[in-house]
Amino acid sequence: MRSATTAAVARPMTAGEKKVIFASSLGTVFEWYDFYLYGSLAAIIAKQFFSGLDAGSAFIFALLAFAAGFIVRPFGALVFGRLGDMIGRKYTFLVTIVIMGTSTSVVGFLPNYASIGVAAPVILIALRMLQGLALGGEYGGAATYVAEHSPQNKRGAYTSWIQTTATMGLFLSLLVILGTQTLLGPEKFAEWGWRVPFLASILLLAVSVWIRLGMNESPAFAKMKAEGKTSKAPLSESFGQWKNLKIVILALIGLTAGQAVVWYAGQFYALFFLTQSLKVELASANIMVAISLLIGTPFFIVFGSLSDKIGRKPIIMLGCLLAVLTYFPVFTALTKAANPALAEAQAKNRVIVTSDDKECSFQFNPTGTVKFTSSCDIAKQVLAGASVSYENAAGAPGSVATIKIGAAEIPSYTSKGLSADETKKKDAEFKKAVADDLKTAGYPTKADMTKVDKVAVIAILTYLMILVTMVYGPIAAMLVEMFPTRIRYTSMSLPYHIGNGWFGGLLPTTAFAIVAQTGNMYNGLWYPIIIAGMTFVVGMLFIKETKDVDIYAHD
Repeated sequence: MRSATTAAVARPMTAGEKKVIFASSLGTVFEWYDFYLYGSLAAIIAKQFFSGLDAGSAFIFALLAFAAGFIVRPFGALVFGRLGDMIGRKYTFLVTIVIMGTSTSVVGFLPNYASIGVAAPVILIALRMLQGLALGGEYGGAATYVAEHSPQNKRGAYTSWIQTTATMGLFLSLLVILGTQTLLGPEKFAEWGWRVPFLASILLLAVSVWIRLGMNESPAFAKMKAEGKTSKAPLSESFGQWKNLKIVILALIGLTAGQAVVWYAGQFYALFFLTQSLKVELASANIMVAISLLIGTPFFIVFGSLSDKIGRKPIIMLGCLLAVLTYFPVFTALTKAANPALAEAQAKNRVIVTSDDKECSFQFNPTGTVKFTSSCDIAKQVLAGASVSYENAAGAPGSVATIKIGAAEIPSYTSKGLSADETKKKDAEFKKAVADDLKTAGYPTKADMTKVDKVAVIAILTYLMILVTMVYGPIAAMLVEMFPTRIRYTSMSLPYHIGNGWFGGLLPTTAFAIVAQTGNMYNGLWYPIIIAGMTFVVGMLFIKETKDVDIYAHD
């Protein structure tokens, strides 16, 4: 028998409540816009703030700085989740938006490496960490706030609007970037125009604060506070009691970790793969990604609403399973559509590095301070710098590494014992020989935009986007339904932000490091495939369906 409380919650949503939820979602769009500006401009950020490094290391270091914001998100979840459960959802919202908007705006004024040296990247990383802390408190509050305003049988549909905000924020950032690029031209944009989207966040900050000042407190929290039932120690209740901690762990491994890697693979990694591995020009790649976002975004609502009928778990698990089964063929198809000359060259003329394994070291060099001297490392560094996918073959002990491109074979060299001038000469000769043979074998230095199958690329990106909507659309409702009201903000925020901040946020850096080490540009996909596979298995075995839970019944 349904209680009076449950019946009240199930009533249709009033116009005032819809307005409040819209305001919450719109403010969240602005926050995600701020956060994703950095990701969209990673290549330019690398040149502006990490210009003291070589191009490959600068890009990886820029991705690491991007990842710094994700790494601190769980700490933001703890700080702001605790505040949200103790003093309320509304005031926590105000704090997070001010921190987020201010730290983003400052990036627009920050001098680059050429102006203030190493202080530039240090300050940039500090600002990224402030953004991450703020965002760590944002999502749990938004999801909790909307769910606690929603009719019981519509939680999936209403909270799915929050899920669209991340994609809409990314789309808005791409739109502002493309508009500024078009207005100023590529040269001025790369020189100083990239600052404009960051400075524009000042206006967005003002609008967001105005919106959030007009919001009402969550009725569930207001009722609980009036009755004196708020938690005095949300952290110890959430993580110090096994009955709650167990659910937190299951939510992380069986839900959010897989959801996160599918999300980032489908949006960010796909963009990086297009521009870095396939050498598609940035503006065109952004346009194709933006179109796929427009097509795919309504599916957040579709799958959120569907989860109210058939359950959250089946949709999320199917999205993870499809990612595991299709990522390799889908990204291979993306190569053929976006850079057919590269795909053809790879099929006809494989590149093989033959070397003594003992000479080869890990090719991840984020600081740019490692000087590769062995013939193996030098050969792999040259190929990685040219974004050439290659295979590894074992050579005789003590042998000099060779690069085989089709029928041509080029011996590498060791710089041990050589003077700086001799090393420079050898390096130039070796790079020229490799570049000439790659050209002869049909390997392009960049994608020919006249031969890009734009329709196919957009279709593939849209498919990846639909997988994102499957795992992400129902997740907010499911997380809210897993935890009691008194510790909901804290409890759901931590697994969400460890999943999305650590497992998801580290995906681009981890994937490109795997590629740099193994030589195969598709091997980075093993990271999201393994994590999504883990979530599918754990989720299917241990996660219970939550769509019929009365979130007011276990205060």
